[in-house]
Amino acid sequence: MNRFHACATCIHYGMKKTEKGMYRYCQRLGYETKPHYQFHCWTPKPHVRTLMEKERMREGNKHE
Repeated sequence: MNRFHACATCIHYGMKKTEKGMYRYCQRLGYETKPHYQFHCWTPKPHVRTLMEKERMREGNKHE
């Protein structure tokens, strides 16, 4: 399980301010979502990819 995987870290995650508050949704699918939800279509934002790569490299160095 990827600890970074969540809608809020996806490039398709969008938010709009409405009269009822913030509307969070998937721009690609058009569904309302929550920041912690997870879907298989997840595409991480560039800064999340960088964090994931750094973590992967740290983990790789531990096993050497």
